[in-house]
Amino acid sequence: MTSEPKPFNPFEPGFAEDPYPQFAELSATNPVQQTPLGLWALFSYDDAVRLLRDATLSVEDRSVVGRNPRAEVREQILGDRPQRGNHQILNLDPPDHTRLRKLVQQVFTPRVVEQLAPRVQAMVDDALDAVVARGDGMDVIADLAFPLPFRVISAMLGMPVSEEAQLRDWAHTLTLGLEPLLAIQHQAEIVEASDHIIEHVLDAIEWKRAHPADDLLSALIAAEDEGDRLSADELLDQVILLYIAGHETTVNLIGNGTRALLAHRGELERWRDDPSLDANAVDELLRYDCPVQFSRRITTTDLQVGDATIERGVFVLTCLAAANRDAAKWGPTAQELDVARPGAAQHLAFGSGIHHCLGASLARLEGRTAIGTLIRRFPALEPAGEPPDWNGRLVLRGLDSLPVTLG
Repeated sequence: MTSEPKPFNPFEPGFAEDPYPQFAELSATNPVQQTPLGLWALFSYDDAVRLLRDATLSVEDRSVVGRNPRAEVREQILGDRPQRGNHQILNLDPPDHTRLRKLVQQVFTPRVVEQLAPRVQAMVDDALDAVVARGDGMDVIADLAFPLPFRVISAMLGMPVSEEAQLRDWAHTLTLGLEPLLAIQHQAEIVEASDHIIEHVLDAIEWKRAHPADDLLSALIAAEDEGDRLSADELLDQVILLYIAGHETTVNLIGNGTRALLAHRGELERWRDDPSLDANAVDELLRYDCPVQFSRRITTTDLQVGDATIERGVFVLTCLAAANRDAAKWGPTAQELDVARPGAAQHLAFGSGIHHCLGASLARLEGRTAIGTLIRRFPALEPAGEPPDWNGRLVLRGLDSLPVTLG
């Protein structure tokens, strides 16, 4: 008698702290399955790559046939209020996606991003100088992982940096709307955070119209002024997306990556002592514990995946985290951290296909600068003794705090 294949179960005890044992079993034994919510989920690397690169699939809610649980959650949260985000490039198919991405991607090319390296290094040094001056230990999340990417994307956009802590809190709350298990529980906070973020961005746009400069926000406003290239709603949605995505996921990269190194002391010391590993080590950390665990697509025709037929007009989740540790791709060391792993950059932490993360080069720069500087400046860095404080999120899995001693 054969047992039923294991279903995906985010309520399994211990899942929030470490989902990877379950993901490993799913990618090996039940990589294509329909969840109790009606969504399909894929857990193997090859299936995830195929889905992410399939240009015939959609990300727009209008492609859903029948019940749309994602839209229902958003409607329950917002009620009669205008729904923001429909014009963000993450939620658009070509040709609108193509048009908007071309407007933004010029400032996120690897060449342009590398020109930011001295500025990012100075921000990291300033953050760590403040920790030393304070002299009472460090929380990697509060002292480095949150402020660094927030300041970087604010500088790139040319956004004012006042109310930094409050803006970070609003952005962190707003991303709860991406979490199917948490959105309804926090709907009042999400609405309030959304209102504040929209008001802040609209004020910044108005100010920037009167004071244009050599920055991304000025460039986007100029594109909006041309009328047929960027509408007012598109401008607002893109700026909010860049503000949120430009730092929230990098917080998880820096936090999850530092935590992984502290749990694998040999790999920390290996990278610390060999700067030539900087680029590969960050890609391995992205593979090992990726900041975004799931990505979605909507089928536009019936889709055959393995032995399963996924009907038209339904959501399919690709589990990036499971794919990044699929033994069929990464071999017998898939569950191990190896900062010199060959081919580490083939991970799917940034997705793939036309929706590959626009800020991948920026995230890599911030990750290698922040973590590399941290472990070299404080070579005796150690956990402070308390267990990591995971945020309990399914999609944007990360730490709320990571106390360390500097040695």
